[in-house]
Amino acid sequence: MEYRRFGRTELQMPVFSCGGMRYQYQWQDLPAWKIPKNNQRNLEETICRSLEVGINHIETARGYGTSEMQLGKILPKFPREKLIVQTKISPQEDPREFRKQFERSLAFLKLDYVDLLSLHGINTEELLHQSIRPGGCLDEIKKLQQQGKVKFIGFSTHGPTEVIIKTIETNEFDYLNLHWYYINQINWAAIEAAQKHDMGVFIISPSDKGGQLYNPPQKLVELCQPLSPMVFNDLFCLSHPQVHTLSLGAAKATDFDEHLKVLSLFNKADEVLIPILERLEQEAIAILGENWFRTWDIGLPNYQETPGNINIRTILWLRNLALAYDLIDYAKMRYNMLGNAGHWFPGESAKRINEIDLRQCLANSPHADKIPELLLDAHRLLAGETVKRLSQS
Repeated sequence: MEYRRFGRTELQMPVFSCGGMRYQYQWQDLPAWKIPKNNQRNLEETICRSLEVGINHIETARGYGTSEMQLGKILPKFPREKLIVQTKISPQEDPREFRKQFERSLAFLKLDYVDLLSLHGINTEELLHQSIRPGGCLDEIKKLQQQGKVKFIGFSTHGPTEVIIKTIETNEFDYLNLHWYYINQINWAAIEAAQKHDMGVFIISPSDKGGQLYNPPQKLVELCQPLSPMVFNDLFCLSHPQVHTLSLGAAKATDFDEHLKVLSLFNKADEVLIPILERLEQEAIAILGENWFRTWDIGLPNYQETPGNINIRTILWLRNLALAYDLIDYAKMRYNMLGNAGHWFPGESAKRINEIDLRQCLANSPHADKIPELLLDAHRLLAGETVKRLSQS
């Protein structure tokens, strides 16, 4: 395993983290006796394999249902100083409720402290203000820190880049969890801001939200040769030293195996990556046209500035992926979350596009004249059954 300094925490972080949202039994809290033995056995085998290969960062959240409780049956069996344990708790208007949730997490984990505690989902300016206001959740975490129950403070986010940067620039956080991978590099400015503040950078869900790369379309497989799309994406992310760790949402012990192939490629990353990056770009240009490929996102409004809250950028991005790389199943999954996932994946789909005049909000786009038709095309291509976030399942 390779380790990187996790920003100002000075922790030596493995380049892969064991995320805790896919091996748990259920998304709601349950009594321990309701956990099937085979599910608990699988979780423990997954954790043992993680530690065996050097992935000692175990990451979970209060919002991950039975995950913390199930981890509490295995983590105390290992030397505490060998583990880096992280949990996440959503911001609460009442900091007493936040503390109550934290104490519940710690009790479930059966630990005296967590190394990393994140405010889970600073996705809007309102949630940022609620978190950092005097007497708010951040002040409560600092009390926990003084009591030795928390070592370092961070935040996770699915929010827009400007909210992420605003949160970073408070200089109140030691690290962050955010989305950034080959198919969606919009948050690079936030990673650069985090580097200026010497923060640890943890990438959320590079294999799932990064394109469902555990089940890639054949076209993407061919474009990424000689690597699998999953290994390509891992290497792409980790070839940037500003990135410290990638979350692997392992559901079983063998899920680490493909990712581990990356470790032998670091010393020849450029040699391996450049031909793949060129093929991916050339294919996108061939399908979408070079002008669109280079300029499609210029001058697009955010969803709050758009009639009907249509998330134009996200819809066009998903259409690009579906057409260029055959990422149709992924694009459908994400598209059909629009309007159903709140601030975790905001804005609406294009289902009402024929009822809305977008001319004013598209005034700064070089493609204003054709975007309404492309949004309609995206809806025809991607619309289907409503999709909810996993935690809503």
